[in-house]
Amino acid sequence: MKAMIGLLLLFVSLSLQQKDPSKDFCRRFGHQTAVIDRRLYIDGGLVNWNPISQNRNNYTNTWLVFQDLNSSPPGIEVPKLYSNLTKNASMPSVSGAALWQDDVNKKFYLFGGDYYNISPNTPNLLTYDTLLDDWQQVGPPNKPIQSVSYGGWVAISKLGQGFILGGWLSSNSVPGWPGTPLATNSLIKYNMDTNDWTNSTGPADSIPRAEGVMLYVPASDDGLLVYFGGLTAPLNNGTTLAAPMSLIHIYDIRSSKWYTQTAGGDVPSSRRKFCAGAVWAPDQSSYNIYLYGGMGFGANSSGFDDVYILTMPSFKWIKWWESSAGGKPHHSLSCNVVGGQMLIIGGTFPLGDDCDSPSVWGTHNLDLGKNSGKMWKGYSLNITSYVVPPEIISVVGGSSLGGATATAPSAGFDNGDLGVYFAQKASVAVRSPTRSLTHVTSAPPNPESPHLLSTGAIVGIAIGGLILLLALLLAGCCFIHRHRKKHADPGDPLPAEIATNPAPTYSHLPLRNPTTPYSDQGEHQQSYQLATNAPPVELSVNNYEMQMQKVNPDAITIHQMLDNNPPSPHHISPSLSPHPSYNNVQADDVSPHGYGGQVSPAPTYSSSLGKGGRKLVATNQTFYSP
Repeated sequence: MKAMIGLLLLFVSLSLQQKDPSKDFCRRFGHQTAVIDRRLYIDGGLVNWNPISQNRNNYTNTWLVFQDLNSSPPGIEVPKLYSNLTKNASMPSVSGAALWQDDVNKKFYLFGGDYYNISPNTPNLLTYDTLLDDWQQVGPPNKPIQSVSYGGWVAISKLGQGFILGGWLSSNSVPGWPGTPLATNSLIKYNMDTNDWTNSTGPADSIPRAEGVMLYVPASDDGLLVYFGGLTAPLNNGTTLAAPMSLIHIYDIRSSKWYTQTAGGDVPSSRRKFCAGAVWAPDQSSYNIYLYGGMGFGANSSGFDDVYILTMPSFKWIKWWESSAGGKPHHSLSCNVVGGQMLIIGGTFPLGDDCDSPSVWGTHNLDLGKNSGKMWKGYSLNITSYVVPPEIISVVGGSSLGGATATAPSAGFDNGDLGVYFAQKASVAVRSPTRSLTHVTSAPPNPESPHLLSTGAIVGIAIGGLILLLALLLAGCCFIHRHRKKHADPGDPLPAEIATNPAPTYSHLPLRNPTTPYSDQGEHQQSYQLATNAPPVELSVNNYEMQMQKVNPDAITIHQMLDNNPPSPHHISPSLSPHPSYNNVQADDVSPHGYGGQVSPAPTYSSSLGKGGRKLVATNQTFYSP
């Protein structure tokens, strides 16, 4: 009898976990994104369900969903979300991974990331075919390369290459990892056409780093990779330091050489777990990187709710937007450039636990060229290319179409090679598909087709039927049991399973913000022993010494990896901004604080791979670090 009741409670609990990623959405963070053929794919990360008061846990997101970039329905003004894609249980759902898009072959690749509640797999590359709606295992790297999480990653489809710089090695990402999390200084390169891997050293300083962003700009022969932000671990004594945002690392793809350049202007505060996207003037006289939000350093830093622009080759920082009265800082989000706009998705909010604009699935939009005179706007199908906004023109000269006159830093380039590189425009041979795209036997899922049940939903229905059957059996047993007990001992206590064991919840983490493999101890120091071994909590539980609000200690269950995790994200209403906006959607203003002003986004991931409007599409991948 007791066993039957316990089993019933287990099944009931499981059935309660069958949530709809669209209808039950509250927040998402630590995910990774990629854009292929007018679809913005969102994979992995952690989610909170609505109502959050009844779902006070962080859950692993096991769905692959996408937003249709050809849609922007009235009333919400963001691309519509669909959850009818395939992802079976054998495919891992991780946080802080690299998601390399291959526009030419209509696939994306998943590598690395943190696992929660389960042991990490041997390093393995996975791929998803967007035409066939099919996941496959490509296999482990052909070089001694380990999985990392929260590195700066980017993909360049026209080159068929994916890169990751730095990141964390830990027991969450590497099987059998023996010590505390360790940051790396490796540059991992993957060739999509040959399935070949390269593991080389990062910047010349050889300093381990993580949680920054890396983007691509089509200057020089094959293009340049630009990395900044995050943290470094130079001392090998258990401390990490905030990377100054004035220090820009540049990698020339053709020559495989690293350079550094000091940036001036209105330099933003050091941060990690932010996202960014890269665009350029039509004539490529300026390359402009937009960043949003992020997590700060130190016990008293809750993070940022702002937008900065790094314009190159003048290497000037411009403060483009900052919320009033502190705003709603958040981090662990993704940025994807689509034409002249940047979609900022998700994020977790250290100062509150409201939902993130659930009616627009935590999606916010930034008009990079201020075509309408506003920064935060609803997503428009008519903004298909980038123009330079007035704030950049006032710094570099020229017009909205280019013609920048500031073509070098005011103090000159730190290395003369950089001046040569930025004077060139990348010219890359057209890459051909390595498979036939005209004989695909199956069409990709139609966004307008009926919602397809996921494996989880099917399991839920099966469980529901089983629960009904068990309930009927239980009712009969209870009737007989009570009838007998009436004549025995009516004062017996409830079975132990009911009296002391609540139904299990299968959450990955308590309702807290994602954490990194270290906890903040000071303004620029973290207390994690990088030489020893502790799982990165980047997206599990936050180690930052911020106090969570409204969190029931009893809700802290299985995945708590560190103490002092930050609080949960705030509610961001359907405004396109990254700030909670409480469900009054006015499509016109999508700022991070809500509709009715400018609506800001809540980004990179991710820096996920976004698309630029020009020749070599920038992979605007912001990788919020764990």
